[in-house]
Amino acid sequence: MSTFKKLAACAALLASVGTAALAAENQIIVTVVKLTGETWFTRMAEGVKAYGEQTPGVTTSEIGPGKADAAQQERMIEDLIARKVDAIAVVPFDPPVLEGVLKRAMDRGIKVVTHEADSMKNTQVDMEAFDNAAFGAHFDEELAKCMGYEGTWTSFVGSLGSLTHVQWANAGAENAKKYPKMKLVSPKNESFNDANTAYEKAKEILRKYPDIKGFQGSSAIDPIGIGRAIEEAGLVGKVCVVGIGLPKDTGRYLESGAVNSISFWDPKDAGFVMNKLAKMLLDGTPITEGMDLGVPGYTKMHLKQGPGKGVIVVGQAWVDADKTNYKNYPF
Repeated sequence: MSTFKKLAACAALLASVGTAALAAENQIIVTVVKLTGETWFTRMAEGVKAYGEQTPGVTTSEIGPGKADAAQQERMIEDLIARKVDAIAVVPFDPPVLEGVLKRAMDRGIKVVTHEADSMKNTQVDMEAFDNAAFGAHFDEELAKCMGYEGTWTSFVGSLGSLTHVQWANAGAENAKKYPKMKLVSPKNESFNDANTAYEKAKEILRKYPDIKGFQGSSAIDPIGIGRAIEEAGLVGKVCVVGIGLPKDTGRYLESGAVNSISFWDPKDAGFVMNKLAKMLLDGTPITEGMDLGVPGYTKMHLKQGPGKGVIVVGQAWVDADKTNYKNYPF
């Protein structure tokens, strides 16, 4: 072999070794959401993707079941464990169902970050966009004001296993005790994160309680289904609807008055922050009180001990919108 060919062979070998080394150093973070196809998690995927694009040596992706189903989430996480990914970020549909599989992930050295799951024991960091009790109480304050602090009202949740939804509904009910003329009926109707289910449940409530004056929704699609039922019943301006929602999805009902106001946090930011926290765990970067994660609403994180060995970090990221300002938010 000529000297030139030997040098070329050596160069090719070094290049292949370098590529293999880079591949070995690449960290894989996978985000598992409640379901795919819903606008909320489509928006979250933008943040997941953005973090991967901005962070050298990291590959990020988002997966989720086709319908809100904890068992399907569990199977997906089992597959990620078998693939030996470096970190998993999870938005659990039903947190207790995932305790076992997330423990197995951590036992195998996989870093685990959760979101909307401050009751989880088997997580290293749970990230909350804000204080959940305050968020739920805020919904009820908005509803009470709209109702004139009196009348019959009800609440919706994605499911009874959806921890934050139940927390918000419970906090709303607790707050309403300040107003003795407000009466809660049929609390925590399950919509299963489906607008048609929310619509059908809202129609049932309107038939059963024809004098109802208020609805509080905890799934991002609840105001859509409830608003549709209010419009069809000719009750715009007579029944108040507040809840979590995204501006584009809920806009037409805010415009018509079928939904009075929504509150939310940007799922894109939450996806970005979850992945950033996962990377911090992988790099051994300390999670500290008051830390700035570089995203609006997550610049002064409050740190507290979780129910297991992990920690909970809490931001201040919620936003309120009604027909006057919802167009300011392009998602």
